[in-house]
Amino acid sequence: MQFMVTAYDGSDADAPGRRLAARPAHLERVGGAREAGNIIAGGAILDEDGEMIGSTIYVEFESREALDEWLNQDPYVKGGVWQDITVVPIRLAVTN
Repeated sequence: MQFMVTAYDGSDADAPGRRLAARPAHLERVGGAREAGNIIAGGAILDEDGEMIGSTIYVEFESREALDEWLNQDPYVKGGVWQDITVVPIRLAVTN
């Protein structure tokens, strides 16, 4: 199943620091998931000043439960970066 994950960071003053601290581990983990075929595409959501305020990821997992298990282990979740996460099932028509 394919899903679109939209995850917004917290809006407190420490939010950018939490993101930067967790970012290397998050990117390493996402790289592994991409190699395994779970990550289709993803990237940062930017504010009007070009600052990262969240993420969007297109993923493929065998079930929503499998996706939730993967998300719960992500450094952005464990590190309190992502504060508002929405997951919706999708069917992508165009991919690389």
